[in-house]
Amino acid sequence: MPILFLIVVVDLIGFGIIIPLLPFYAEFFDADPATVGLIMATYSMTQFLAAPYWGQLSDRIGRRPTLLVSLAGSAVAYLWLGFADELWILFAARAFGGLMAGNISAAFAYVADVTTPENRARGMGVIGAAFGLGFIIGPAVGGILAGPDPINADYQSPAFAAAGLSAVALVLGIVFLKESLSQEIRDRLNARASEGRMAQFRRSLNYPNLRFLILMSFLATVAFAGLEATFAMWSRRQFGWGPEQNGYLFAFVGILGAFVQGGLVGRLARRFGETRLIIQGAGALSLGVLLIPFAETWPVLVIAMAVAAYGFSIISPALNSAISLRVDEENQGMVMGVTRSATTLARVAGPALAGLLFAVMGKDWPYYAGAASMATVMVLVWHRKTELRDKEQPAAKNVNEP
Repeated sequence: MPILFLIVVVDLIGFGIIIPLLPFYAEFFDADPATVGLIMATYSMTQFLAAPYWGQLSDRIGRRPTLLVSLAGSAVAYLWLGFADELWILFAARAFGGLMAGNISAAFAYVADVTTPENRARGMGVIGAAFGLGFIIGPAVGGILAGPDPINADYQSPAFAAAGLSAVALVLGIVFLKESLSQEIRDRLNARASEGRMAQFRRSLNYPNLRFLILMSFLATVAFAGLEATFAMWSRRQFGWGPEQNGYLFAFVGILGAFVQGGLVGRLARRFGETRLIIQGAGALSLGVLLIPFAETWPVLVIAMAVAAYGFSIISPALNSAISLRVDEENQGMVMGVTRSATTLARVAGPALAGLLFAVMGKDWPYYAGAASMATVMVLVWHRKTELRDKEQPAAKNVNEP
């Protein structure tokens, strides 16, 4: 588990370097806000198409080789991004990067392999903390390498740095990472391989409330992905910020996310259960996103982003844990792949919708829509809270309702 954490952190530092810079990179090639949203969505679209295959592959050949192939592909994609000199190359590099992004679903399946049901939320939170750390170091490094001026920024150096970090993560995986999926389970999975992918997909969704939880994960990701895709453009128009200022703010968000997911979410899940955390996270994310359009000064903006980051840092591992707890060990990889497909589809819909709203309705509308999406999640989960808590730990079930 510590080695997996280190590998994911190193890889996600590279991911964190790129994400806050992409809108500026696209605008450098004269892309409008709607096109920026499509560029952000392109990575997620190809990731959506590939995610079930990565999940199924990790069930058949193991988590380790799946993770290693994905890391190698990510390094190539970042190199290609660094050499982009036209807008279509930017699209192509991001599309290839999405196709090779099987590392996260493999990492979540790895955690499910090595944790007990009682510690599942904590394990998912540790991977979430790796995301947080990646977004502490990555955006700050990317902002420093690119510079504060969006007109004359250096976009090649951050991309090459991201490629180097993926290569480092690959070497760490080759040398230190051990396989988590037992040969016995792999043999059983391979024996039923002839069942067919669609049949396995349908069977993996037959667990109680699984479809509902995956839908909630989709809606939560739509809201946060829309924020990520448009925030750089919003801050440039609202405060005149460039890559460096955005990098520092995203680093702050990463610090908060690492604290919440690495040290807090596991204890909260044991005390209150995943369902109540989902409700709390949805409410906080809705409030934080709604506050962004009303931020006239940067301290107010920092508060709004902190509330939104806290909400997503709570709801994401809570949903992943709730989904994992409803699935037997033989289908963890498949279901995590399906879940990853849903969230990556949300990262197609979120940026595309947010970019369109930004271009047509104005810069504040992506945040109004995101807040409405999360308010919907909060209400729907509250309505089903009794039946959703059937898989939670006894201590969590016995906590008095608020």
